[in-house]
Amino acid sequence: MTSDGEFARPPGTPLAARVLRVAVVIAVLAGVAAAAALALWLALALIPIAAVAAAIAYVAYRWQVWRNGRTSFRGERNPFGR
Repeated sequence: MTSDGEFARPPGTPLAARVLRVAVVIAVLAGVAAAAALALWLALALIPIAAVAAAIAYVAYRWQVWRNGRTSFRGERNPFGR
């Protein structure tokens, strides 16, 4: 309290502490942006791998359909045995 009865204002935050706080916030935001960029790069890098895997699966499926005679859905062959 001051001599005239008012409450004293606490001292403000030092300039160095404010600068440090802003620097920490900027560093955290930069880290989050870097992690997001890395995740996006990884996802984009996996797209060609997924496309090749899908193409191989489609070819394998078509091969099995061709090898089984392509007639199991028309009733000419037994689909549950050979």
